Amino acid sequence: MKYTLLATLLLSGVITIAQTSTKTVTLLSPLAIYSSEWNKPVYAKCNTAAKAIYMTKTEREVIYILNLVRNYPVQFANTVLKTYPDKTNRGWISNTSYYESLMDTLLKMEPVNLLMPDKKCYTSAECHATTSGKLGYVGHERQSSYCTQKQDYNAECCDYGNDNALDIVLSLLIDEDVPSLGHRWACIGPYIKIGVSIKPHIGYRYNSVLDFSF
Repeated sequence: MKYTLLATLLLSGVITIAQTSTKTVTLLSPLAIYSSEWNKPVYAKCNTAAKAIYMTKTEREVIYILNLVRNYPVQFANTVLKTYPDKTNRGWISNTSYYESLMDTLLKMEPVNLLMPDKKCYTSAECHATTSGKLGYVGHERQSSYCTQKQDYNAECCDYGNDNALDIVLSLLIDEDVPSLGHRWACIGPYIKIGVSIKPHIGYRYNSVLDFSF
């Protein structure tokens, strides 16, 4: 136990010391700020990319959070999605039909399989995120023959402007102004493998590419 010295008073030869203990709280889950429940060991199985060191910590967290959504959709809706707009000063989100439809989808959703990190999917995503960022490109078409050769996915999501794992995941799940909800269905679809890459983007500061495959 650590102690912090608050005051030392010398009065008539007597030393008075006030002490207070400090505790360190470890947040094991990227969703812990929304509920301490997420810190329980049972959820660690969703951290499938923990040892995929070819991805950054944030890229691995995207997979972790996606797996938590896929395996615990109702709990995610009630603890994270419900409070996310206010916690992030984005209250306007909760008033959109896309947010409401995501809430409805998750509350009715059955758990689906975990996504496993895949090096080929990552290489595909990383090449596209890198070239898109340097060129300021927005979209799915590969911008070099090299990236075309490395392309490997059955579904792909691209997000722009976010570099926080939860922000990226919720941006794709809410899928604002995308009538087909293509990003949402990819994120909770029956895919098995995933690669995630987050790179700088000259137009939006950041761009993220998530490549999914069977």
